[in-house]
Amino acid sequence: MIQLRNLTLARGAEPLVENASLQIHPGWKVGLTGANGCGKSSFFALIRGELHADAGDLDLPASWAIAHVSQETPALPDAALEFALDGDAELRAVERELVEAEAKHEGERIALLHGRLQDIGGYAAKARAAELLHGLGFSDADFVRPVSDFSGGWRVRLNLARALMARSDLLLLDEPTNHLDLDAVLWLEGWLKSYPGTLLMISHDRDFLDAVVGSILHIENRQMRLYTGNYSACERARAAYLAGQQSMYDKQQREVAALHSFIDRFRAKASKARQAQSRLKALARMEEIALAHVDTPFSFRFAEPAGMSDPLLQLDLAAVGYGNTPILERLALTLRPGGRVGLLGRNGAGKSTLVKLLAGELKPLSGERREGRNLAVGYFAQHQVEQLRPDESPIQHLIRAEPTTREQELRDYLGGFDFRGDMVGAPCGRFSGGEKARLVLALLIRQRPNLLLLDEPTNHLDLEMREALTLALQETEAAVVVVSHDRHLLRTTCDELWLVADGRATPFDGDLDDYAAWLGKQRGADRAAESGKDADKEARQAARVASEAARKSAVATRRALAKEADKLEKQLAQWHGDKAQLDERLADPALYADADREKLAGLLKRQAELVALIEPAETRWLEVHETLEALPVE
Repeated sequence: MIQLRNLTLARGAEPLVENASLQIHPGWKVGLTGANGCGKSSFFALIRGELHADAGDLDLPASWAIAHVSQETPALPDAALEFALDGDAELRAVERELVEAEAKHEGERIALLHGRLQDIGGYAAKARAAELLHGLGFSDADFVRPVSDFSGGWRVRLNLARALMARSDLLLLDEPTNHLDLDAVLWLEGWLKSYPGTLLMISHDRDFLDAVVGSILHIENRQMRLYTGNYSACERARAAYLAGQQSMYDKQQREVAALHSFIDRFRAKASKARQAQSRLKALARMEEIALAHVDTPFSFRFAEPAGMSDPLLQLDLAAVGYGNTPILERLALTLRPGGRVGLLGRNGAGKSTLVKLLAGELKPLSGERREGRNLAVGYFAQHQVEQLRPDESPIQHLIRAEPTTREQELRDYLGGFDFRGDMVGAPCGRFSGGEKARLVLALLIRQRPNLLLLDEPTNHLDLEMREALTLALQETEAAVVVVSHDRHLLRTTCDELWLVADGRATPFDGDLDDYAAWLGKQRGADRAAESGKDADKEARQAARVASEAARKSAVATRRALAKEADKLEKQLAQWHGDKAQLDERLADPALYADADREKLAGLLKRQAELVALIEPAETRWLEVHETLEALPVE
C-alpha cells in the first residue's frame, strides 16, 4: 500500500502539505483534487522519486512498477504504434534478449524467453497497443506515421497510450482528459474502470471522476484529507463542513437563491423530454455543488450584451471545408438570443470546422451565412490562448483593449478571475495553461458578446473555475454554442444537442447517455467493417506468425529438454553405479562384524543421499521424455 506518515512537502520555503498521514490500499482508484498550486503535481513527483519530503515519510512497495504520462514528446522518427509499445519496458527487454539469444543460437535461453513472452502477453502486445490507439482516436493509417508528424495535442495522446501500455502496479495520471474529445474520454473512462492496479489521478472533470474513482484525496489549506466515495460525495462532505462556518452562510444563501431562480426558469422552458430530464437531474445537484464551492476565488458574470438581434446568425444550406473539399454540407441552423447548443460528434467529424464557420473564420463554400445586424461574436479556441502576447501582463492586455477605462476598474474585474497581487502585472508568457485560458476568457467576456462560441473552453481549467464558468453561462442572455468533453458543462448549460456526423449537422434526439450509446454502436460498426475487410488477411498473417513462433518455441524447447535429459541420464548412471557398489558393501556380513561403527554410519548415510537424489531425478527424466514425445518433430 501507499502510506503517508506525518508527511510535509514544500516548494522552496512555501509549505504545500503539512503532517499528512493516510493509507491508499492496492487496487484503489483515487482522485487527487485541490486548487491550482496546492501541490498535486508535486505529490506525484514525490511518488516518482523526483522530489523528497521535507519531513515525515512516504512508503510504497519497492516492487511496484509505476507508470505516468510524460509531459514532453520529442519529434521522434519512431512509428506511433512502436512508440506506444515502448511503454511495456519488459516486453521490449525480452524482445532484445531474444534477438541476441537467437543470434548466438542459445536454445535453452530462447525457450525461456519465449515462455516469458507468453507469460506477459507479448504475442498480443501489438493488438493491445492498436486497441489503445484506436480508443484514443488514432486511425490505422496513423500507426505507421512517425511521432514527429503529430501536433502537440496528438502527441499528448501518444504519451497517454504509452503510459496505458505499461503493465503497471500504480498508474499516475495528471489531467488525462485534456486534449481528448468526448469520444476518447468515454473510452478512457471504460478502460480505467477495468484497470487492475492502483490509480492516482488529477482531474478537473467531475463526471469523469465520478465514473472512475472510489476515493478523493483533497488538498486544501496545506492539509490532505481522504474522502470515501466519488467526487460528488466529496462535495457533499465539504458542503456540510462549510455550511457549519457562519461566515459562509450569507454567500451560500445568495448562491442557492440564484440557482433556484435559474432552475425555475428552465423548468418553464423545457421542451425536449429526454434532454429536459437529463438537465433537471444535473440541476438537482447544483445546490450541493454551490455549497461546496462557496469559497471559490472566482467571481464573474457576463455583462449584458450591447445589443441583440433575432436571429443572431443563420446558416442556410451552407457547406464548409478547406480548399474546395467540403467537410460539412447542407447546414441549416438558426441561433437566437438565449439559445444553448452543444455540438456532439466523433473526432474529425467537423465540430471545430462548424464553429469556425459560425465565427466567420471560414467562408461557406456554398449556401449562405447570414449575420444579424447587432451580432457580436465571442470565440474561444486553443489558438486564442496561443495568441496572447507573452511579454504583456493581464492588465496590459485589458488596457490595450480599453484605454479609456479606469485601471482600478480593470484590476477589480481581473480579480474575479483570480488575477490578484503580482499576477496582474506579471508577463503572461510564464503563466500555466490554466492561467492563460482564464485570461483569454476574461478578455472575451469583457467584449460583451451576444453569441458565444466555445471550443473546448475547460481545457486546463480547474474545478473551481469550471464551476464559475458554468454559473456565468447559465445566467447570460447571449446565445451559446459549445464543443466540450466536459459532460457536466454540457448537461448544465445546453438546452439543445446537435450531432455532427457523416458530413451533416442535425439535432440529436436524446441526452448525453444516449450519445454514449450511439458512440458504442458506431465503434462496434467500425470494428465489424474492419473485421470484414481485413479478416482473411489478418487471420493468415496471425496464423503464420503464431505457427512460426510455435515452431521456434518448440524447437528451442526440444533442444533444451534433450540437453536436460542427457544430463539426467549421465547423473543417474553415475548415481546408480555408486549405489550398486554401496549396496554390495552393505550386504557383506563382515562389515557388521567390524568394530568401525563410524564407517558403517557413513556408508548408510551416503546410501540414503543417493536414494534421495535418484528418485526425483528419475521422476524428472520421465516428465522430460513425456514432454519430448508430445512435441512436434523438427
